[in-house]
Amino acid sequence: MKLTIIGTGYVGLISGACFADIGHKVICVDVDQGKIERLRSGEVPIYEPGLEEIIKKNVKAKRLTFSSDVSGAIKSGAAIMICVGTPSRPDGSVDLKYIYQVAKEIGQNIDGHKIIVQKSTVPPGTAKEIENIIRSEIKKRETKINFDIVSNPEFLKEGNAVSDFKKPDRIVVGVESADSEDVMKRLYAPFMRTGYRVIFMDVPSAELAKYAANAMLATRISFMNMIAQVAEKVGADIDNIRAGIGSDSRIGKHFLFAGLGYGGSCFPKDVKGMIDMGKKLGCDVGILEEVEKTNKLQRKRFLKKITNYFGEDLSGLTFAVWGLAFKPETDDLREAPSIDIIKWLLEKGARVRVFDPQAMENFKKEISDNTNIFYAKDEYEVVKRSDAILVLTEWMQFRDPDWKEVYALMSGCEPAVFDGRNLYDPKTLEESGFKYFCFGK
Repeated sequence: MKLTIIGTGYVGLISGACFADIGHKVICVDVDQGKIERLRSGEVPIYEPGLEEIIKKNVKAKRLTFSSDVSGAIKSGAAIMICVGTPSRPDGSVDLKYIYQVAKEIGQNIDGHKIIVQKSTVPPGTAKEIENIIRSEIKKRETKINFDIVSNPEFLKEGNAVSDFKKPDRIVVGVESADSEDVMKRLYAPFMRTGYRVIFMDVPSAELAKYAANAMLATRISFMNMIAQVAEKVGADIDNIRAGIGSDSRIGKHFLFAGLGYGGSCFPKDVKGMIDMGKKLGCDVGILEEVEKTNKLQRKRFLKKITNYFGEDLSGLTFAVWGLAFKPETDDLREAPSIDIIKWLLEKGARVRVFDPQAMENFKKEISDNTNIFYAKDEYEVVKRSDAILVLTEWMQFRDPDWKEVYALMSGCEPAVFDGRNLYDPKTLEESGFKYFCFGK
């Protein structure tokens, strides 16, 4: 099946590569000519385990190509998949200008029956607006062309996206005709043969399903961070609480970890979008407002732990940071706690040493040149002569370091570890000579 992917960001690039890997002929198109040239030369602009290998394999097999010719790509694909960004506006509403621009270009260039697949995360009703824009552009051309609109939101987890695509929990498809359902069944035929769940529904339900999923997961995270506050006050252990409630089959064990809260490209944007959507519809979205509030406050609570120990003036102190990305196995810094925390440390007069296995170059773009930031080559070099370690991303290589070596490299008679991801056993750290601070213990 010939498939056109419009947008080579995170969703578009992974979707395009993985669709090609299951046998479809895919063209990924983007208006950024420089990005297309880099992709053609074999440079993958994002880090995602397994993605580079899949791209190289399918480019070599001529199932995957890259182009900046939007018009030609629209005409060549039997299905056109919209995978452009939907960022948040300052007020939390979803900015759909890129979606609508693509819809306009489709209407101007479509030359026969197509299936238009909306894959970006958008509020319910967006598919209908896309349809109206396309029809308006077709009408201007004084012609008649039929097309179908489909909603097919992605549920890919950064750091595990390739595996998620190949072994999905579910594939949600919103359709409005039997013809479009048949096309989508053909597109996802390999998954249907292997027993994965392809769930067909109406288009608005599919649009809302993505928001509902991310809002639910974000709520679980903020809920556990709220429980962690109570646990600290009453002398309880959040890990014991997590084990106690996670064993309940109605609750499950996933997304029950206390820590710095959620970040990334999806949860913050989609929670804000859901709040804005609900308010405009006259719905009570107080639960989600509290979810967002708790998430923002969690970073402040982490910083409070630092000033409670060192005082408000951090001049002369050096902090080693383990992890910059918002989560492991990605180089993504969108809404990452590291940015706010490191800026705050610098404002307080501290020196900062940082290390992340993948996100260092992206971090340099986020933070202007500062002589008080040192970029280390590994997790041991970064702790040299530091007064405290801040654990901000739970990369595997941070989970079981040689604490004797770490202690020897640090300065001071009682260095501190501020664990923003609750990775370590307090007793182990304290026996190794560290002052240890985390959430919910």
